[in-house]
Amino acid sequence: MTSTVPALGTRTAEGSALQAVLLDMDGTLVDTEGFWWDVEAQVFARLGHTLDDSWRHVVVGGPMSRSAGFLIEATGADITLAELSVLLNQGFEERIGHGLPLMPGAARLLAELAAHRIPTALVSASHRRIIDRVLTSLGPQHFALTVAGDEVSRTKPHPDPYLFAAGGLGVDPARCAVVEDTATGVASAEAAGCQVVAVPSVAPITPAPRRTVVPSLEQVDLTFLRALMPLG
Repeated sequence: MTSTVPALGTRTAEGSALQAVLLDMDGTLVDTEGFWWDVEAQVFARLGHTLDDSWRHVVVGGPMSRSAGFLIEATGADITLAELSVLLNQGFEERIGHGLPLMPGAARLLAELAAHRIPTALVSASHRRIIDRVLTSLGPQHFALTVAGDEVSRTKPHPDPYLFAAGGLGVDPARCAVVEDTATGVASAEAAGCQVVAVPSVAPITPAPRRTVVPSLEQVDLTFLRALMPLG
């Protein structure tokens, strides 16, 4: 976990109830959801199994323990969860070593949040070793705090990662805007009491109270995020 938390005076932008922005990583800021599926398919192919494409919607956005466990059960592969997790992390690290594309609008949004000194956290179900590799592309200076899936007792869809991030920044979860791309991440943020922007990457997400759905991160800017905050 990194922690370069801004001074109290910068936590709430003048004239706005927005206290912080909490961002998912895979599929939200970096175009990697397809990378994970490709790696999973390759690993299971070496084990003698072919993944059903319909399973992609089941495993997207969740912690590795859940997605890997599902794939072991679905295929009957002779491998333990711990062994598979090592292979998947290694495969993903090799994959992102060949280039890591950002989602459209990601670089612009991060730059805008930094320019206005909005406390920003990266909150991911990926393991710390993966986050640290991805941060070299995103720019670690853009985040006051980063939270990895293997650093909380319960990761997404539980509220723990977002509650941990809000607590680390010293802000009210209800005054945080979260940007997520999967139903699992949205459930985590909503359970923590945050205002959510969903930018679906693989599976559709429907609008709901405290949840705004947009087709692209290019539609999300600071004005948009401030407008999500409740009055009072």
